[in-house]
Amino acid sequence: MKKFLKILMILLLIGLSIALLIIGNGYTMYKEAIENEPLEEKVAEIRSKESYTEFSELPQMYVNAVISVEDKRFFKHGGIDIIAIGRAAINDIKAMSYVEGGSTITQQLAKNMYFTQEKIMERKIAEVFMAWEIEANYSKEDIFELYVNSIYFGDGYYTVKEACEGYFNKEISEMTDYECIMLAGIPNAPSVYAPTVNPELAKQRQRQVMDKMIENGYLTEEEASEILKQAE
Repeated sequence: MKKFLKILMILLLIGLSIALLIIGNGYTMYKEAIENEPLEEKVAEIRSKESYTEFSELPQMYVNAVISVEDKRFFKHGGIDIIAIGRAAINDIKAMSYVEGGSTITQQLAKNMYFTQEKIMERKIAEVFMAWEIEANYSKEDIFELYVNSIYFGDGYYTVKEACEGYFNKEISEMTDYECIMLAGIPNAPSVYAPTVNPELAKQRQRQVMDKMIENGYLTEEEASEILKQAE
């Protein structure tokens, strides 16, 4: 029994050492990134886009749809969502693979501004530190608008305004509820869900977004049904 406990203690110490090393490397990655290019410069770069859209210009239906499908506790957390991370960890363990990340909108913004898409733990840790930095310096509205002005919507569109004009030939203020919800679902996998690539998959994704909105109290089943009629 003593021998077993000793081995267990050694394994725990090894695990802790590895975890501390990964956290340290992630913190170093974050510090180097922000020292090479300060956060305010990155933000200014996004805001300088001709097609930049402010939060106040976004339809509420679009905001609700993005929040529902990407980060339902966005307005409540401080940059990371412990509940989502825990759920993702359980699903990853079950699948014995990295299938779910649990990233918040703030973490996704941090990744888009500073890091690669490579799925390594050090990068995820750096992303967490950067998310805290962003949350400490910008409001939730600022973060949301920076996010929708820096994500990829497919077909070469990197802002919500470009995507709205490209897919629907409309200004953002002219979008229907149907279009708002469809647009919210595209960035998850633009090469799959872009309406120009596969209209049927785009509609399936739109329904997934609607289901999340119903689940989170933004829509009723009846309202969702009425919205779907807008395409008829």
